[in-house]
Amino acid sequence: MKRKARAKSRILKAVQETAGDFYRLGFIDMRKLREFDALCLKPAPDYDSKKIRALRDRYKLSQAVLAAVLNTSLSTVRKWEIGDKHPSGPSLKLLDLLDRKGIEGLI
Repeated sequence: MKRKARAKSRILKAVQETAGDFYRLGFIDMRKLREFDALCLKPAPDYDSKKIRALRDRYKLSQAVLAAVLNTSLSTVRKWEIGDKHPSGPSLKLLDLLDRKGIEGLI
């Protein structure tokens, strides 16, 4: 099974490779392997109001459509774009996915 997570450092890369070996040898299960993979994921970058607006413009999305795609409210997207609020948690990950993979990566 191929894993897409990439290690942030040499140490985490070694941990990830060792976990993969342990999985292949039957010492750990898939759930534990995914926990190790999650440790090696790069954190999602911060998105400020300008980046969110640029991302929305790049994919020609209205605020309402972006809100629907991210499963958040229209008012939240508006507040992000004027700088009153900042995305966090799942919204931040979804914005990063949209940025890297496009709208097809979310639908």
